[in-house]
Formats: sequence, structure tokens, C-alpha cells
Amino acid sequence: MSVLEGPRRELRRIHHEGRPQWVRPDGDELVLGDGRRIAEVDARYLPPFDPTKIICVHLNYESRRVEFDAPELVTPTYFMKPTTALAGHRGRTNRPEGCHYLNYEGELGVVVAEPMRDVAPDDVWSRLAGFVPANDIGVHDFRDTDAGSMLRVKGQDGFCPVGPGLVRGVDVRESTLRTYLNGEVVQEAALEEMNFGIDYLVADLARYITLLPGDLILTGTPANSRPMEPGDVVEVEVTGVGRLTTTIGEEPAPSHDVGFPPTASKSAKFVAWGSDYRRIREEEKRREAEGGR
Repeated sequence: MSVLEGPRRELRRIHHEGRPQWVRPDGDELVLGDGRRIAEVDARYLPPFDPTKIICVHLNYESRRVEFDAPELVTPTYFMKPTTALAGHRGRTNRPEGCHYLNYEGELGVVVAEPMRDVAPDDVWSRLAGFVPANDIGVHDFRDTDAGSMLRVKGQDGFCPVGPGLVRGVDVRESTLRTYLNGEVVQEAALEEMNFGIDYLVADLARYITLLPGDLILTGTPANSRPMEPGDVVEVEVTGVGRLTTTIGEEPAPSHDVGFPPTASKSAKFVAWGSDYRRIREEEKRREAEGGR
């Protein structure tokens, strides 16, 4: 059966009684496998799958391509996050001390159900486990040293929140993606605005890479990714799928002075602020001029 076909089904995973447990939501409660119920508000969420790899597309939404005045997209390009970047619903992601440009990127995550290699786009839907809201968080202070790999920008611990649950039986091609920062909508786009659809992305990746059960594919973010501050609450909603919540915190800088440091370079600011960069830069120049008098 295709992952798009109803009825809607959702599976979540929580930490309960000292171990991971699978649950299904029922109103304000979660139902454990043995039939017991707990209040949803008391749940401590875990990611609802165990990937061997997390693959992300660099650029997919037309609005983001236009925002950065990028060339017309001919083919998708990808990068990877370590599995240690995963975090669950209502978790916390920390901005490292010394960094300034920790951005949200609301996305739809796609989870693999069975091994895939050399599959046709039409066969992808029947081999997916489901969908999940995701936040492809990145700290752009490391763009100058990652050389396009995005490893330190996007791969730090906690930089891939997902959840609350894994959902199937929803035609996400008709869904809308929204990101909220402290309750205000900051990103919004219909998923049909993707330049490359889910079936294309998965089939493209599976030409040469075996996708395994639990593997996560992030499908891109629309325009208006912007920096967050400690204390902010960011939410990613995919209609019909769910709403993911993450709180932003702080953590100390590494104790050892080794490696390339975070830098507030022109390229970091440009990507972090997007179409607002010119206005931000003009304000910085004005403050510098006023301070030099």
C-alpha cells in the first residue's frame, strides 16, 4: 500500500519507565503497546525511527532559489547529517558559545520503510514508512571552513529535530509547510512548490546508494530561514502530519583551542539573513560610522 493512502496512522516513540516505548496518540493521551494510557503533555519524546543515514537536499523550493538569486535548478545536490544530530519533539537545541547565526529551516522529512536501490519514481511511494516534520538547523558561523560539506554547519548534536510522530496515510503533496518563531509564522509554502518531488529525490539517491529502513531524507526549506536566539521556541508544522517544537538554548564553547573557529564572515551573514542581508549590512555600516565620530 502506498504511504499516501488513508486512513491516517501515526506512531510515536517516547522514553517511559526507563526505556523507549512506541505509542499511538489518542486525543490528549498516548496509548502504550500494552493498552495503558499516559497524558501526552507528560511525554518525553524520542525520534520515531532509527536511521543509518540522514540525507538532505541543498536547495529545492523555488522561493528560496529566488531569495538567493541562484541559477535555475537542473538537478538536486545533497549533503549528509550524522545520526547524532537527531533530537525529538519538545527537545532543546543549543547554540554554541561564540556563534551568532543559528538558523531554523522547516522541512518535511521522508522515512524509508524497506531497502531501496535502483527504483523507479512511481515505485517509491510504496516503499516509504511515512513522513515527519523536521527542522534542518544550521549554524552558519562555520560556512567558511566546511567547504560545502555542511558537516559543522548542519551536523552538530541536536541539529535535526524531528517529530512528534511518523505519519502515513496522508497525501503530503497537498500539505503546507509552516515554521513558527515564538508563535509568529516565519516560513510558509505549499509542498507542491518543491522543484524536485519526493519520488524524484528518493529515486535519484537510490540510483547508487542503498537506502535502508529508517533512513531519513530532508526535502528542503522555503525562503526566510533566519537566525534564532537562546530562549526562542521554534515550531515546524506540516498540515496533516504534525507540529514539531524545539526550544533554543546555549552551550559552552569547546574547552580545547583546536580547529577553525566560528567566524561572522560576509558569507555567513549573507546566508543567515537571506534577503534581509542588504538591510542588515547597511545598518552595520551606519553604526560603524556613528561609532567612528
